[in-house]
Amino acid sequence: MTDLLNVADFAAEAERVLPADAFAYLATGACDEVTLRENIEAFGRWQFRPRMLVDVSATSTATTVLGTEVSMPILVAPTAGHRQYHPDGEEATARAAAAAGTVMCLSIAASSTAAQLDAAAPGAPRWLQANVYRHPDFLQRLVDYATKHGFGAIVLTVDTPFVGRRERPLRLGSTSPGGSANRDLALQRDLLGTEAPPDLDATLTWRDLEALVRSSPVPVVVKGILTAEDAELACAAGVSAIIVSNHGGRQLDGSPATLDALPEVVAAAFDGVEVLVDGGVRRGTDVVKALALGARAVLVGRPVCYGLAVDGAAGAERVLELLRAETTLALALLGCPTPEDVTAAHLRPSPRATPLPAEVVER
Repeated sequence: MTDLLNVADFAAEAERVLPADAFAYLATGACDEVTLRENIEAFGRWQFRPRMLVDVSATSTATTVLGTEVSMPILVAPTAGHRQYHPDGEEATARAAAAAGTVMCLSIAASSTAAQLDAAAPGAPRWLQANVYRHPDFLQRLVDYATKHGFGAIVLTVDTPFVGRRERPLRLGSTSPGGSANRDLALQRDLLGTEAPPDLDATLTWRDLEALVRSSPVPVVVKGILTAEDAELACAAGVSAIIVSNHGGRQLDGSPATLDALPEVVAAAFDGVEVLVDGGVRRGTDVVKALALGARAVLVGRPVCYGLAVDGAAGAERVLELLRAETTLALALLGCPTPEDVTAAHLRPSPRATPLPAEVVER
């Protein structure tokens, strides 16, 4: 792996080693993939304003998210079915996140159960992500499962009343508009006690989110917010954190890049509610730009899965460590010893944004 120097290198190698349908499922966006490209291109619309003669001899990326100490402001985003990419699946990803000193957010569509992750990385901080399904007592089952297995937060994804249309996998023969490959839904079976996953619940409202917050003994994070109006409603419902997310460009094509939506969500969030962001993060400089625009941390999904595909737990950890090293260097060169030192004054809009090459955006 020594010749793989950045996330783009891992993406290219993952495309080489994975079956075409598995890579398409991982890399795809919805419809024309406008939002997928925008997520990455948005970072090029900002320039740093570095400050000189600051003592950065002891630069650290360490911070906290929802009170949990992490080695860097980079968490592992929830992504489905890791056994598509490596036989060790989410257990390998959990070991990588634990070794890197950060939080792993486990998808409800995971191919490993919570107990398997407990065994793979005992005591490591984890959050549990879920879409909401039409199933009796689903939210209570979710709370019970999170409590039983010691998850530090529940992440409710709210941008998926229906699955977006993802055409790259369809062209390779997928029978689902979501582009689902043959995935082992081990966690869904464990949580719901059924082999067949139920339909998504399109009747979900803010009242359901309020009910989840009331019933959950752990913090509730809402994922999929892109507007100030919804940020205010989420905060009023009592969430502990918001993830600015467009589902990696996989849902409503034409939605704004998450980095573009981040400032208005940060401005609308209530005091004490942390704001995180995912989508398009491929460099440590991207991480720092997100911090400057008000994010507490970022989440990365595809990059970690690229590493997993290349070399299991070691590959996923290598991707996280590359991003941490790039973030450390970016902080130092910006004149910020810690993530908390980064402010909006360290950033300005770029006078001209240069679109990234298509081959880079597609990964």
